[in-house]
Amino acid sequence: AVAILFMFDLTRKSTLNSIKEWYRQGRGFNKTAIPILVGTKYDHFVNFPIQDQEEISNQARRFAKAMRASLIFSSTSHSINVQKIFKIVLSKAFDLKCTIPEIENVGEPLLLYQSV
Repeated sequence: AVAILFMFDLTRKSTLNSIKEWYRQGRGFNKTAIPILVGTKYDHFVNFPIQDQEEISNQARRFAKAMRASLIFSSTSHSINVQKIFKIVLSKAFDLKCTIPEIENVGEPLLLYQSV
């Protein structure tokens, strides 16, 4: 595999906590794959109180940094950042310039890939 998408449910913090073990297992099988951390169900997450959004977003940022992974919040039901996940994977896999604007603000669907 060229990339591994580590996916968690933004509405269930326990799934983010499970990422540590998934990452360890994934890296055990493939040390060279590009890691991408994807938070799903952004369409529900955006309705959470802002302090809950901040807490989960900050924890996801810390995990992504430790994993040296891009961080993308997405929603398949609302087509938020779904195509961008694959564009970022392709740009990283083939060392192509990616011009997708990053999104860093809590309350918006995070899209962080340049500093990885």
